[in-house]
Amino acid sequence: MILTDTHTHLYYETDDNKRAQLIQRCKENNISRLFLPNVDASSVPLVFGLVNECPDICYPMLGLHPCNVKADWENELAIIQKTAEQNKIVAIGEIGIDLYWDKTTLPQQIKAFKAQIAWAKTLKLPIVIHCRDAFNAVFEVLEQEQGDDLRGIFHCFTGNLEQAQKTIELGFYLGIGGVVTYKNSGLDKVVSEIDLNRIVLETDSPYLAPIPYRGKPNESSYLIYIAQKVADLHQTSIENVAAITTQNSKLVFGV
Repeated sequence: MILTDTHTHLYYETDDNKRAQLIQRCKENNISRLFLPNVDASSVPLVFGLVNECPDICYPMLGLHPCNVKADWENELAIIQKTAEQNKIVAIGEIGIDLYWDKTTLPQQIKAFKAQIAWAKTLKLPIVIHCRDAFNAVFEVLEQEQGDDLRGIFHCFTGNLEQAQKTIELGFYLGIGGVVTYKNSGLDKVVSEIDLNRIVLETDSPYLAPIPYRGKPNESSYLIYIAQKVADLHQTSIENVAAITTQNSKLVFGV
């Protein structure tokens, strides 16, 4: 069985011993594919440090997180893009729109989102979308940019069934994480209605730990609990969920 964590910030753990333990627990739980998004220029070295440390299981993606879109976002993005010229990456992410923390930067967030979509199209890479309290704004951008060369993952999908279907219609996969295990999230009812062929799994560690670790730091090895919950919702085996979602991740990322 091979499980794929399509979105983890495992590199945030800078203690060498603790990070090695995190990786070891992943391997013990059959999580042998880890996809690492940066968030800004300063996190790029951390991503590639872990990729160089564990090149057999770690894959880098680069982008400018919407919460890091400030007045100088174009300079920040230029620094990130320069790194991409010198290193192989598998996706542009995480990028998108976040209206939870700061609505005043929406115009800049949209410009940065569109600029990075154009970048992804140039590199023929998928995008990994951060969308918080911003489905309408994100959908509007994606409809404007729609085409065969626009594809990827809605990271940490927590929308309703209508939004899930819209996401799939636009050619994207749903990134399902720990929220699906939360009793009153409603995401379980959505996931049970979505074909496994449109789902990938993720932890977003160290955030959003699944039950039974909710409220504690998340880690990629906890993907096993997310996979089991999805398996229960679809009345199938965890091995089947692992096989389908890992194949989906290969279709998205090409690795």
